[in-house]
Amino acid sequence: MAADLGELLVPYMPTIRVPRTGDRVFKSECAFSYDSPESEGGLYVCMNTFLGFGREHVERHYRKTGQSVYMHLKRHIKEVTTGAAGGAIPRRRNGKVFLDLELNRDFNGEDYEYEDEAKLVIFPDHYEIPLPNIEELPALVTIACDAVLNAASAYKKQDPESWEEEIQVSRHARSLRQLDNGVKIPPSGWKCQKCEMRENLWLNLTDGAVLCGKWFFDGSGGNGHALEHYRETNFPLAVKLDTINPDGADVYSFEEEEAVLDPHISEHLSHFGIDMLQLQQPTENGHHTDNNARQRVSEWEVIQESGMKLKAVYGSGYTGIKNLGNSCYLSTIMQVLFSIPEFQRMYVGNLQRIYDYSPLDPTQDFATQMAKLGYGLLSGQYSKPPMKSELIEQVMKEEYKHQQRGVSPRMFKGLVSKGHPEFSSNRQQDAHEFLLHIINLVERNSAGSENPSDVFRFLVEERVQCCQTRRVRYTQRVDYLIQLPAPIECATNREELLAYEAKRKDAEENMRAPPEPVRARIPFTACLQAFTEPENVPDFWSSALQAKSAGVKTSRFASFPEYLILQIKKFTFGVDWVPKKLDLAIDVPDFLDLNRLRATGLQVGEEELPDLTPPIVLPEDTRVISVLINILAAPEIDEVAVMQLAEMGFPLEACRKAVYYTGNMGPEMAFNWIIAHMEEPDFAEPLTLPSMIDPGPSSSNSPMGATSLDNSPPEESIAILTSMGFPRSHTIQALKATNNNLERALDWIFTHPEEEESDALSDMADTEPNDNAFSNANSHSDSTLSPDRDASGPRIKDGPGRYELFAFISHMGASTMSGHYVCHIKKEGRWVIYNDHKVCLSERPPKDLGYIYFYHRLSSS
Repeated sequence: MAADLGELLVPYMPTIRVPRTGDRVFKSECAFSYDSPESEGGLYVCMNTFLGFGREHVERHYRKTGQSVYMHLKRHIKEVTTGAAGGAIPRRRNGKVFLDLELNRDFNGEDYEYEDEAKLVIFPDHYEIPLPNIEELPALVTIACDAVLNAASAYKKQDPESWEEEIQVSRHARSLRQLDNGVKIPPSGWKCQKCEMRENLWLNLTDGAVLCGKWFFDGSGGNGHALEHYRETNFPLAVKLDTINPDGADVYSFEEEEAVLDPHISEHLSHFGIDMLQLQQPTENGHHTDNNARQRVSEWEVIQESGMKLKAVYGSGYTGIKNLGNSCYLSTIMQVLFSIPEFQRMYVGNLQRIYDYSPLDPTQDFATQMAKLGYGLLSGQYSKPPMKSELIEQVMKEEYKHQQRGVSPRMFKGLVSKGHPEFSSNRQQDAHEFLLHIINLVERNSAGSENPSDVFRFLVEERVQCCQTRRVRYTQRVDYLIQLPAPIECATNREELLAYEAKRKDAEENMRAPPEPVRARIPFTACLQAFTEPENVPDFWSSALQAKSAGVKTSRFASFPEYLILQIKKFTFGVDWVPKKLDLAIDVPDFLDLNRLRATGLQVGEEELPDLTPPIVLPEDTRVISVLINILAAPEIDEVAVMQLAEMGFPLEACRKAVYYTGNMGPEMAFNWIIAHMEEPDFAEPLTLPSMIDPGPSSSNSPMGATSLDNSPPEESIAILTSMGFPRSHTIQALKATNNNLERALDWIFTHPEEEESDALSDMADTEPNDNAFSNANSHSDSTLSPDRDASGPRIKDGPGRYELFAFISHMGASTMSGHYVCHIKKEGRWVIYNDHKVCLSERPPKDLGYIYFYHRLSSS
């Protein structure tokens, strides 16, 4: 028999590999479905790629790759009928087989035992070889099988307790010097001290300087002023401002060039007036709440509909999502998105096509993982009601509890959070920010195909008026949601709130128990009114006066989206720097008519401001200019940086292009370029030096200018400017305006601020979603003009401004960095609550306590 097995495996020996350090073994979940070793058909692990496939999908992988040898893993679980001990964990009968394979089920109230079975399967004949079979198998096969069986599953290291890489304590933490310069950090209003940026801000723990971080590959980030400050001062540690919570904060060591731990972070922050220990405290169930938990208990109970006997629902569209520890922000957003027909059609409707054309590693393909999650939620395959026999037994035991399993988003989260500093962690995140992140990923991955996020895109008209001359300017841009203020001063129970606040202060001064909290009740009309009111424009430069003047801005809808997203601005900061959530209720309506907010454009009698630009103020940072000079004058490539990137596994030619197009600024900038361009078809093609770049008029006749026929600048030129940190849309407009001349385009960028580019709408589809309320706008106030008619314009689907509420996401807790999210979705005429893996019919949907609301447009009929 030994000889027979050896001869049988000889043809396949070159394809059987032993997992090496760094190889991920997907032995707990299928790449295309949520099948696992516990599923009826078990799981097949390819002995070459170590990808896992359910019985339904393994044949596809065999046909596509020709890999024939798979390890079939099957876990048999059964209940012990005698001597059961309540609440016991399943006992392992064959523990040496899967070793590190985590359980995929929740067991409650019974004693189970399970037995693991493994065997090699050779396709296409499905010849099976039971394992272990050490004496009869060739040595290489035995070693490979043993390595696979004993390897940690691919996402074991990304479970709640160890989602992030281990971070070391900084060697500067203990002896950090802090200057007594009197700097105190306010609770809000932060901005970079050098460039006015208001995101990705870092507080230097030595002198209290607040400066922006580095530019990220996805276009976010800053201008690197925090790093420059370190190079000037050698002050080594900085903390990211919006990550501070009682459990710690994100600390970076410039000298050590990595994220670090600071055991004395509380003391270091208090030096600048920040008391991190008074923010929020964790609770025993993994979620977080504030110190006055009693004041929030009603919110937790009302939103989760606690105390009610909610009826579990099963089947298509009623599948829950397991919580990975703090992943409820992801679960709620994805539940809502896959309740929208356009997302269902794009990913689930095209499931087979997506799977058939998926890359060799489907775990890293966005469309595949979206289709997998969508099918998992909508198929009903992972949401089946208990059998009648189980129900009878549970009722007799008087311990009936629905055991909904749901699907685990480990593979999906690992992909969509890859490289993101916040979502790749296991901390709680803001659902609003994750929604914009997902919309951005959908945009990027929908080139050349239907883009389901088009249903959220709308146009906003901003009208700015100079108060002195009364002249106006209209600009338009694109946005994806609106943020509604919550004016506490408009609360209908204002007197009750004032009385409560007086009692609370009196109790605090006299060391008595605080009174029962009072929730502010704000009319939705007041929120809408506050949103539409004119606002002052700081530092407004009037082109009519050629000087700064007072200005006011109003915003209106230039188009209405098919699906309207409203976010209530519930989060703020206290005077003691403590982030907090406003405790309020808003009577959000089921039906909404916004037609009165339709933009009207330039009115009769209005006079436009002259189309002039403010005086040019060149930035102090001349790095951009020097980079361009280096690119144009010295095409030498830093081969040391090239080799550093190549050692990471990137193609050599791609590394050369990355170093070249980032002007020899080092491997970090080049790495960002690689991440941003690795999906391009010519990514690994040899570098063609743009020697044809000519500052003269003849540049339009050069190969780089040859694309002027389709009015699109060369990608090489766009890549050079975007790698310097300029937005893609602004870069394209600059190149078009200067006949693709790089030097003139750079001058054009400095002399044409980005906010003036009302003609760049053709490129708006390439920009990222904006998370500021009505901070983007479009270019035409005529509501009858649909940009869908113009292929060069942004994809907008305009229609009436009448909507019906179909979903909302609620947050419980004191901060977006803590707490818990659930969502309610209206399906088949009834409200359903999605609370992680539990899906039930809602009895009292708490619409007034929501955080993000989703409306769909009503038909004109």
